[in-house]
Amino acid sequence: MEIHYKIIGPLLMLLACIHLVFPGYFKWKEELSSLSLVNKQMMVIHTFFIALMLFLMGLLCFTSSFDLVHTRLGKTIALGLGIFWAIRLYIQFFGYSSKLWKGKKFETAMHILFSILWVYLSTVFFITALL
Repeated sequence: MEIHYKIIGPLLMLLACIHLVFPGYFKWKEELSSLSLVNKQMMVIHTFFIALMLFLMGLLCFTSSFDLVHTRLGKTIALGLGIFWAIRLYIQFFGYSSKLWKGKKFETAMHILFSILWVYLSTVFFITALL
């Protein structure tokens, strides 16, 4: 199981870094211009904290794989992470409209790729918690 954490760690850290391009890729300057200052800042600040948590989660997985797999506290953390990623998987299908990706090659590929990633993360964390 530890090998999965050594894989998950860098994947989550990479996912955190991808958040750096969100403002430019999603054209936030133009898209968010009609929002109030507080809503604009919430988008940017919450995205920063999501990225930070993803990075720290990845760092934890990469540097503490033994503890996550073999200690009671690690299994409890894994259960929490499993719940988190299972909810994220649910949101992938029921929180976002399929209009965002259906009929669009790149968006459909990303939808499938991230769905697979959320399944992988949920599965690894739940298996760890249950073993």
